[in-house]
Amino acid sequence: MQSSLKKSLYLGLAALSFGAVATVSTTASAKSYATAGAYSTLTTDATTRNVEATGTNALYTKPGTVKGAKVVASKATMATLASSKKSANYFRAYGVKTTNRGSVYYRVVSMDGKYRGYVYGGKTSGTFAGGIKSADTTTTATTPTKTTGYYLKDVTKNTLWTAPKYTQYKASKVSLYGVSSTDKFTVDSAATKTREGSLYYHVTDANNTKISGWIYAGKGYDASATTQDLGGLSLTMSDASATSDNSVKVVYRDASKTQVSTATWITSASDTKAGATVATTATNAAGTTLADFVTNSLPSGYATSGTVDTSSAEYGNTVYVDVVSAATSKVQLVADTVDNTASTSDNAVSSTLSDGAKLSSSDLSATLSAAGVKALTGTKGDTIGATNLSTISDAFGTASITGTKTYYAADGTAYHYEFTYEPTNFTSDNRTATYGDTLTASFKAVLTKGAPSASSSDTTWIA
Repeated sequence: MQSSLKKSLYLGLAALSFGAVATVSTTASAKSYATAGAYSTLTTDATTRNVEATGTNALYTKPGTVKGAKVVASKATMATLASSKKSANYFRAYGVKTTNRGSVYYRVVSMDGKYRGYVYGGKTSGTFAGGIKSADTTTTATTPTKTTGYYLKDVTKNTLWTAPKYTQYKASKVSLYGVSSTDKFTVDSAATKTREGSLYYHVTDANNTKISGWIYAGKGYDASATTQDLGGLSLTMSDASATSDNSVKVVYRDASKTQVSTATWITSASDTKAGATVATTATNAAGTTLADFVTNSLPSGYATSGTVDTSSAEYGNTVYVDVVSAATSKVQLVADTVDNTASTSDNAVSSTLSDGAKLSSSDLSATLSAAGVKALTGTKGDTIGATNLSTISDAFGTASITGTKTYYAADGTAYHYEFTYEPTNFTSDNRTATYGDTLTASFKAVLTKGAPSASSSDTTWIA
């Protein structure tokens, strides 16, 4: 009987054990999902809700632990956005849900609108953690020392923004309706885009204070610079859009009357009409007259073939300018005779000029500068001619220069060369030269005791 009882007890325990295992296995196979609470819209200042991904959590269509949540941007993608150097990859948080497990999920959208969904944000609503963190999309920069007298470089292209693009969600362009190239703008603050590092100025139209916004400012105003890189801004007013009432087209053409290039001069005056003669004193936004504009706008490598007359030019019409291929002749200075015999009292040495007959490049530059000689430009292939050669020769006059190198005799005595221009050779040496050829100007080199007044570390031993 005991044996039967033991067997029954054993079988009963075995059955119980089997049932328990079956129950546990059934429970473990069912996935457990969280449930999300009600959606709440974030109402704090929008600029305080700029965030960036940390790369630790993915972006989902629903809170990530809720049934049916699908991946919008994987964890790897969010990591890429986290290390991005583009402001477009920041996010704006605008809604929140909290699950029954206490996890906070924020509804976010990227600044360019490409990504939108829920990302884990920690355990405390109102605090950004987990997959996102607060971001300063711009960094305050120093306001320039010059705050007034700026112009839009091009009213049709250089627009203003309500915030530097992508640093705030839905940053938009400011309407420039009614703004002209003559409107002056005032700068009141500056900022850089944190990720790109690009500089922006906040400006206001002095003629209409309702027009204000942010504009790319290049390297920013530099009081010590001779030229300014100000992005969409300029310190001089730009030309207005060309119309038949305010502009003259300039056409440059070669000997065959084929168009080489064009340019358009636009007056800064506001009351001109098509067909009216352009006043000789009329200027464009840069303060340049039509006559000067024609000269300044010559296509590279060309020169005018005659006198250009703009006195009868009319608004809405064309000025034709005949041009020819141009070439520039430069002057090379050479020492044609070398006197290496200093006086007896100067401990004479006898040697040839170690550097050969040509002057050093530093001597060449100094002589040109001292003599005021400029390169000569004319029609390519044309003979320069005796008259022009004489003009160049006269520019040298009695030019002389002290060499910049120190030469030493065997006993260590210092010497230098002094060069004196010899005009008699210039015309004959260059009598067949054409524009584009290198001209030769002869100098006599005389060895003189003592180091040159302009010392040089480049020394040569002689004797």
